[in-house]
Amino acid sequence: MSVEQPPADSAILVPQWPAPATVRAAFTLRSGGVSGAPYDSLNLGAHVGDAAAAVAENRRRVWRQLQLPQEPAWMAQVHGSDVIDLDAADGAPACADAAVARCAGRVCVVQVADCLPVLFAARDGLAIAAAHAGWRGLAAGVLEATVARLGTDPAQLIAWLGPAIGPQHFEVGAEVRAAFLAQDAAAADAFAANARGRWQCDLAALARQRLGRAGVRQVFGGHWCTYADPGRFFSYRRDGQCGRMAALVWIAAGV
Repeated sequence: MSVEQPPADSAILVPQWPAPATVRAAFTLRSGGVSGAPYDSLNLGAHVGDAAAAVAENRRRVWRQLQLPQEPAWMAQVHGSDVIDLDAADGAPACADAAVARCAGRVCVVQVADCLPVLFAARDGLAIAAAHAGWRGLAAGVLEATVARLGTDPAQLIAWLGPAIGPQHFEVGAEVRAAFLAQDAAAADAFAANARGRWQCDLAALARQRLGRAGVRQVFGGHWCTYADPGRFFSYRRDGQCGRMAALVWIAAGV
C-alpha cells in the first residue's frame, strides 16, 4: 500500500483519492508559515493563543498556494455533531464540526491537531463536505450526520481520512471504549488493552466502521500519526499548546 507523501519543501499534503476533476482537496502541514514557537510555523488556528497577525498571514499563504476561490469557512469546533450547509449560511459559520457544500467556490475546512479530519466528495462532483472527528465527535455521530446532510446516496460518496493521532499514542479510559461499544459491539476491534489498564484507540478504524455502517464504502487515507511525526504535524496530546492544521475541500468552477 502506497502512502501519499508531500514534496520535501511542501507545506501541503494532497489527498490521493479518486475524486472527480471538479473537486480539489488539501491538508496543510506545520511548516511554511510565520508563527513562532510553540505554534511554529503554519498555524491556522485563531483560537490557540497565537498572534492574530501571524494567523492571518498563514491563512493568506494557504489561500495563495492553493489558489482558493474564496475564504475558507472557518468554524468554531466544539467536538459535537452539528453540520453547517455553506450554501445556506449567511456570514461566518457558527459552532459546528462539519460543513457541506454543493456550490462551486465554497471551501469546507476543519482544523485539527490530533483529531481526525474526514473529507467527502460525491462521485458526480456535485457535493463535498469536511468533518472534524475526534473521539467525542465520532461517538456523537458527526460522520453519520455529515453523510445525511449531504443528501447524496452514500454509495456514491468517497471519503478521505487525514492525519490524526495513531493508536500507538492515543491512550483512553474505559469510558471512551464503553461509549462506542454501547452503539456497536464491533467497535471493540478499534481498542487494544495496554499494561496500564487503559486502552489504545484507533480513530481511523472507528471512522471506517461508522462510515461503512452509514453506507460509505470507498474510504481512503488514514495512515499518518500526528503524534509520531513532529516535523510535519502539530499534536495537542504530544505538545499541549500548539498550532492547528487544516483539511480543505472545494468544488472548482469552470473545470
